[in-house]
Amino acid sequence: MTDHIGFIGLGLMGSAMAGCLQDAGHPLTVIANRSRKGVDAAVARGATEVGTGREIAAASDIVMLCMDTSDNVEARMTGADGVLAGLQKGAVVIDFGTSRPASTRMLAEKTAQAGGHFLDAPLGRTPAHAKDGKLNIMCAGDKGAYDRVKPVLDTLGENVFHLGESGTGHTIKLINNFFAMTTATAMAEAFAMADAAGVDREKLYSVMAAGPLHSGMMDFVRNYAMEGQIDLAFSLANGRKDVGYFAAMADHLGQETRIGPATLAALSEAVESGWGDRMVPEIVDYFSKGKPK
Repeated sequence: MTDHIGFIGLGLMGSAMAGCLQDAGHPLTVIANRSRKGVDAAVARGATEVGTGREIAAASDIVMLCMDTSDNVEARMTGADGVLAGLQKGAVVIDFGTSRPASTRMLAEKTAQAGGHFLDAPLGRTPAHAKDGKLNIMCAGDKGAYDRVKPVLDTLGENVFHLGESGTGHTIKLINNFFAMTTATAMAEAFAMADAAGVDREKLYSVMAAGPLHSGMMDFVRNYAMEGQIDLAFSLANGRKDVGYFAAMADHLGQETRIGPATLAALSEAVESGWGDRMVPEIVDYFSKGKPK
């Protein structure tokens, strides 16, 4: 039997995922969030549009959310018109965004009380990978619910992991994104320092990439810094949000993050200077020439 899927959050990533699901033959119910472009595209291919999260849930075996913040996920899940108000018994809700683990565990409890299951399943890779069903999916939560939706996750992902109890997926994603943003900002600052010293960027990169520092994130920054090519379609505002969530998680765990504040400060400075919509590799321009004097 083909699962009926409700999808909330048809931005760049969500739209690509919705298209992949429709290619696989899944009936889709959608709702407009910030813009109509993704919703209109899904409806043109046969999706049904509704007006509330409650209606999405009532029509769906699986409800998927691909949203930008924990607050927005909570807003769509709760309240008289929220997903929980219309959830079918045994339905599975999947949060594909990058959310706070504490919020995830709270929503998992509320979803269980409503008779369903809540999985956190943050994503790796890009909308281009999503279109082709090649995402990395870091899923956590009830193993039985995961096993039930695994065939659908396999439609969307090339590498699908079950990582443990509720919140583990979001915990790992926040650690991953803290490390990624730290690497990106450090590489961008390295290029900016080379500029100031009159050192050719290509020469610097050649030396750094020849040793154990070499990484995909280094190459993302290098490709923009030297060729103007953006391979990482992830905004500085989103980077700041995720590192902020990482810092909040550390505080919740009673742990001190020593590197996180520096990465967060660098991203915050760029965002507050009007660079929030720029992609992460572009921070090399901010460091080298865009920072206000």
